[in-house]
Amino acid sequence: MVSPSSGTCVSRTLIRLAVLGVALAPTCSVAVASQSIHPTPPPETRAVPLQGEIRLDGRLDEAVWQTAPPATDFRQAQPHEGQPATQRTEVRFAFDGAALYVGARMFDDHGAAGVRTRLVRRDGAPNSDYVEVIFDTYHDHIGRLFFTVNPSGVRGDANGLGGGSDDSWDPVWEVKTAIDSLGWTAEMRIPLSQLRYPATAEEQTWGLQIWRQENRLNELSQWSFWGLTEAGGPPRFGHLRGLVIRRAPGRAEVLPYMVGRSANVPVSDPNDPFQKAHTWDGRGGVDARLLLTSNLTLNATVNPDFGQVEVDPAVVNLSAFETFFEERRPFFVEGAGYFGFGSLNCFFCSNVSSLGMFYTRRIGRPPQAPDNVDAAGGVYADQPHNTTILGAAKLTGRTPTGWSIGALDAVTRRERAAFLKSDGTRGDVTVEPFTNYFVARVAKDLRGGATVLRAIGTSVVRELDDPFLADRLSRHAESFGLGTEMWFGKREYRLMAQLAGTQVAGDTAAMLRLQTASARYFQRPDRGNGSNGLLSDAYDPALTALRGVGAYARFARESGHLLWELSTNVRTPGFENNDISFLNRADYWWMSGNIFPQWTKPTRWYRQLLFIAGGQQQYNFDGDLTDRQLQLFGFIQPPSGPRTSPPIPARMWC
Repeated sequence: MVSPSSGTCVSRTLIRLAVLGVALAPTCSVAVASQSIHPTPPPETRAVPLQGEIRLDGRLDEAVWQTAPPATDFRQAQPHEGQPATQRTEVRFAFDGAALYVGARMFDDHGAAGVRTRLVRRDGAPNSDYVEVIFDTYHDHIGRLFFTVNPSGVRGDANGLGGGSDDSWDPVWEVKTAIDSLGWTAEMRIPLSQLRYPATAEEQTWGLQIWRQENRLNELSQWSFWGLTEAGGPPRFGHLRGLVIRRAPGRAEVLPYMVGRSANVPVSDPNDPFQKAHTWDGRGGVDARLLLTSNLTLNATVNPDFGQVEVDPAVVNLSAFETFFEERRPFFVEGAGYFGFGSLNCFFCSNVSSLGMFYTRRIGRPPQAPDNVDAAGGVYADQPHNTTILGAAKLTGRTPTGWSIGALDAVTRRERAAFLKSDGTRGDVTVEPFTNYFVARVAKDLRGGATVLRAIGTSVVRELDDPFLADRLSRHAESFGLGTEMWFGKREYRLMAQLAGTQVAGDTAAMLRLQTASARYFQRPDRGNGSNGLLSDAYDPALTALRGVGAYARFARESGHLLWELSTNVRTPGFENNDISFLNRADYWWMSGNIFPQWTKPTRWYRQLLFIAGGQQQYNFDGDLTDRQLQLFGFIQPPSGPRTSPPIPARMWC
C-alpha cells in the first residue's frame, strides 16, 4: 500500500495526464454525426457581406439594411403562446473582416408614443422594451453569447459558451438606438475579436435566437419559437447562414499597469507601530491575452490588479459555515463556463448544494493562518488582507472536433506578517504558504449537443515549511470527476449524473482539524464505527489522508404539461475539496421527488397556472434521518398581470 506522502507526485501526475490527455484525444477520434433535434424546420436568415461602411447611429439608412434578408415572423411566447406577434420586428445581419453588424427595426403601431424605456447601468434590469440577439457561434446546441439593448441604448451581455450564462462578461461592442415615428431601431457592431467561432474559411452556420419585449402590451415574442411547456435553448435556435470569415482577427493584448496608492487614516492606537496616518505604496503588473485561434484563447497575468473590482457586501456570519461570495475578478470571470463541472437542477428543493469542483475565490484568498502572529507572541501586527497572485495562466476554448477545454494554473506568494512583541522585539511569521493551484476540464458533446460528457481534475500543492501552518493546512489535495448530461425523446427527458473522488493529505494535526470540522464532526459521540480503507469514515487522530466520493443524479421530464423529477445527492463522510472548491458539509445522502403540472393557455381566470408538489429526505451514513419535508408550491398569473407574480408556497417539515 502506498502512503499518502509517497504517492503525492503520482496522484498529481495521473490527474494532469488523465484530463489533458483526454483533451488531445480528438486527433485520433472519429467524428460523431450530429443528431437533428429540431422537431420542426428551424427558421433561417442570412448575413450578407458589407459593401461600403456603416455609420453607427441607429438610423438604419445604409443600403445594406435595405438589401439584407430580415429575420421576421416573430411569434408570441406570452401572453398568447404561439400566436403571431402583434408588433412587427425585422432584424438583419451584415459582416466584414472585422465585425458583425446587426440592424433591428422594432415597429410599434403607436409610433414613438408606444415605446417604453428607462436608462439604467449596463447589465441592469431596465423594465422596458428590449431586443436580445443570441448567437450559438459553434452551433453545438450548447453555448450562447447574449447581446441585449433597450431603446435608451442600455447594453446587456452574457457569455454562455461551454454552458451556463455569465452576466459579468463585458465584451467591447457598440450599439446605437433611435426612437422615431415607426417605433425604435438598434444598430450593433460586434467585433469578431470578441466572439468565439470555428476556425474555418468555409461558410459558417451559427445558431440564432432573437427575443423582443414590448412592455406596453406586456408581450414577449421570439423568432425561433418553442412553447412554454417545451425545453428550449440552443437546440431550438434558428440558423444564421452566409458568414464567411477568411481570417481570424488578430487578438493579442498586453496591458501593463502601475498603481500608486496614498492612504490617510486616523490612528486609533498610538502604540501600534504599524498604524500610520499617511502612507504611500505602489505596485505594478501586466495582463496579456492571446487569441491562439478563433476559438482558443490564452490568458495570462502577473501580479494582477483587481483594484476596480466591486467590493463584497458586508456580512455578519454567526454560524459555523463559511459565507459564499461571487467571483467578480475579470481574469477568473472570463471563460468561467469552461470550468463548470455540472449543476444541480430541481423544480423545488432546499438544503442541498451542487457538486462543485472549482471555486476561483480560493486563489488569492485572505491568509488562512493570521493567528500565527499570536502564537509567536505578537501584540501588534501588520497583516496582509489578501494573498498575492504571483502569476496565473489559463487556456479556454473549443477544438474543431467538439471538445471544450479549460485549463488554469496559478501560483500565490508566501505571505508574511510583521509583528511587535510586548518586550519591544520585532519579527515576522508566515500566514499563508506558497501555493500552486491547477484545474483542467474537458467536455465533449455528442448527438448534436443532446449528450455532453465532462471530466475535471484539480490539484493544490502547498510548501509548508512552518510547523504552525503544517498543523493547520493540508500539504496537497487532488480531485477528479466525471459527469454527463443526456436528453432523450426530442429533449423531453433529461438525465444528469456526476461522480467525483477527492483526496487530501497532510500532517496528522491538519487531518484532525478536517475530521472535527463542522462539515463532518467525526468526533461526535453518537457516531457509529466506520473504517478508513479506500474511503475515510472513522475518527483517527493518526490519519494522514482523507478520501471521499461525491455523486449527483437526476432524471426528469422537462417538456409537456405534466413534469416530474427524481434526484439524489451524496457526499461520503471523507469527501473534502474545500482547498479549491466550496464545501460546507459532507456525510449525507439526499433524495427528492416532485411533480409539476402546468397550464399555460390563457383563460378568463389566469394567464398561467402551475403547482409543484413533492418531498425530500436526507440521511447521514450512520442511517440517521437528518431532514424530511413535504412541499406544495402554487403560482398564478392574472390575465392582465405582469409576467411575474408572487408565488404561493407551502412547506412542511417532518
